[in-house]
Amino acid sequence: MDKLTISPDVTIREAMKILDDVKAKCIPVVDVEGKLVGTLAYSDLQKSIFAGTAFNSTIEQSYNRKPIYLVEGQFTEKQKQELIVKKSIVPIICESGLFLRYVSWSDDFASNSKRKNKRLENQVIIMAGGRGSRLEPFTKVLPKPLIPIHDKTVIEHIIERFLVCGVNEFSITVNYKSSIIKAYFEDVQHDYSIQFIEENEPLGTAGSLKLLSSSIDQPFIVTNCDIIIESDYIDFYDFHQKYCYDISIIASLKEYIIPYGTCELNSAGHLKYINEKPEYHFLINTGMYILNPHVLGLIPENKKYDITDLIDDAKKEGMKVGVYPISESAYIDVGQWEEYKKAIEQL
Repeated sequence: MDKLTISPDVTIREAMKILDDVKAKCIPVVDVEGKLVGTLAYSDLQKSIFAGTAFNSTIEQSYNRKPIYLVEGQFTEKQKQELIVKKSIVPIICESGLFLRYVSWSDDFASNSKRKNKRLENQVIIMAGGRGSRLEPFTKVLPKPLIPIHDKTVIEHIIERFLVCGVNEFSITVNYKSSIIKAYFEDVQHDYSIQFIEENEPLGTAGSLKLLSSSIDQPFIVTNCDIIIESDYIDFYDFHQKYCYDISIIASLKEYIIPYGTCELNSAGHLKYINEKPEYHFLINTGMYILNPHVLGLIPENKKYDITDLIDDAKKEGMKVGVYPISESAYIDVGQWEEYKKAIEQL
């Protein structure tokens, strides 16, 4: 793992997946000769995406070309520790510039660092009131949040990923087959608290949040009950706070390949050229958000109202909406059969 590096000619899409796979925030960039040429942080990729760089472009214009590093044999333990606190990872090179290894948060001396001890103290709302029509006929018997993935339900997989960040309070909005969901959690032992928010009638993907207006006084996280996000939730929250967003969305890279040659026509309707198996890249909404409390004031009382309505209304009011990009492999959608099958394999 110490030797883990990345090449300048990998694409942004590939780089995001590599960082996700190795659970790293930053990675050394090394040329074909093995020399350190820079470092690539997740934030560097985000900046490139925000600037409109195509996902299939290389990281050549994205990585930091002036990295902070240490030269083997020319630093003290104290200097190393101070740099790690500031930079998360620090490459170590020899005098000729060849990359040797890096030191990071995983080192023993950093185990008590502030970043290691940082926790989320925000409330998490899991939207579990939908019918799960995309998973019928399964959901005609079992509510979507209780669909099993191996030995746990989908909603337990979601909760587990927040528990490791320090979250221990969850609110679950329920409507369809709500009694089954409540009974399940009464029967399962858990060391976190759950409150259920009952929708008397379906209120959409944001309508029931209005019921929380009087009980929330800090930014809170909202997630659908049929998605699993393999990302750093603390970093997502820091991103929301750093840029002073009113709403932040986690968006996943998505690649679509047309398995045919597409015919491009000119203005006269004649064939201009054939584009063989074109690739298209998008950022898609995953269904996880951070909202500031005042945003709840936009939600109407007792009315079907979706999160997309809330985002549109927030933008009309001049509020800031941020997008936090993650790799395609970090987003698992279990709300439809084909993706559910993939989730079983991936987890």
